[in-house]
Amino acid sequence: VAQGDQGSNEEMESMIPQASTPRLRRCGYCLLQQPMRAKHCQTCKRCIRRFDHHCPWIENCVGERNHRWFIVYLLVQLLALLWALHIALSGISPGVTWELWFRVNGFLLAALGVVGVFSMVVVLLLGCHLYLVSINCTTWEFMSRHRISYLKNCGDEENPF
Repeated sequence: VAQGDQGSNEEMESMIPQASTPRLRRCGYCLLQQPMRAKHCQTCKRCIRRFDHHCPWIENCVGERNHRWFIVYLLVQLLALLWALHIALSGISPGVTWELWFRVNGFLLAALGVVGVFSMVVVLLLGCHLYLVSINCTTWEFMSRHRISYLKNCGDEENPF
């Protein structure tokens, strides 16, 4: 058997649809064949493997290649915010009257409020992403489960991955 014949047989076998192999989808925008869990990002104008979400904070998509760095980013951001809370709290000084106390510490109280809100947002984001990592699910799959072809037939708690 010639080597060229063997290669063409392998090609033919790989093109025959197998029952256990899911059908590859073609992106409607860039016309590339998408593997499972890939999605085209309208903002970035490209297909992202294991698409999680487009993050406006980092102005980039979070996907297969940078998901763990996004988790590290959230952790570092939370540490920086907690450090800012500590610094703001340590700067509050006592006052003789409430009016004087508010006048002296007003800026620090406002900073505590803003940093506290950002800290809560980052804690919630980090908690959600750690939960999704623990169940091997992406944000896109979690939010759009009913629209994704390979997840439509799965139960709510069932994950094929």
